Amino acid sequence: MAVLTKEIIIEDILAKFEGSLILDEQTATDMPLLVCKRESIINLLEYLYFHKQFQFQFLTTLCGIHYPDNEGAEFAVMYQVHSLLSNIRLRFKVFLSKDDLHIPTLTTLFASSNWMEREAYDFYGIIFDGHPKLTRIYNVDEMDYHPLRKEYPLEDQTRQDKENLYFGR
Repeated sequence: MAVLTKEIIIEDILAKFEGSLILDEQTATDMPLLVCKRESIINLLEYLYFHKQFQFQFLTTLCGIHYPDNEGAEFAVMYQVHSLLSNIRLRFKVFLSKDDLHIPTLTTLFASSNWMEREAYDFYGIIFDGHPKLTRIYNVDEMDYHPLRKEYPLEDQTRQDKENLYFGR
């Protein structure tokens, strides 16, 4: 049997999903990135999880990202999966519009995604449809905003007690 490589896995994914579910593929870094449609992410990750040779059965990261200047795709959910069998990692992104922040939950496939999805909901407002308990995990339930969105100023512009001399400005 041939040694399993990232390139072989990417070729297999692109052939299996015929490019219609994969929007972009980048391999500039040591971890390939595939940009997927929202509708395909669960099928794609299930395929990689149950594949006899690939066995991507470890979800290392699931997080939200805010790209405020990316019109129509202002938010992304990024997934990183790891195959302990071949020691290969893959990264996937699904872009979402600020007007439709819904994406299917991964909790039925990866139990570890439960808290990661709650964190993405808490900080970015991304809604994981089908999640068993999508509530805030770090912030109080009464918060009416999502603090990691890049729509808030980094500091209070009205403060008078700071001297730029001490802050490198």
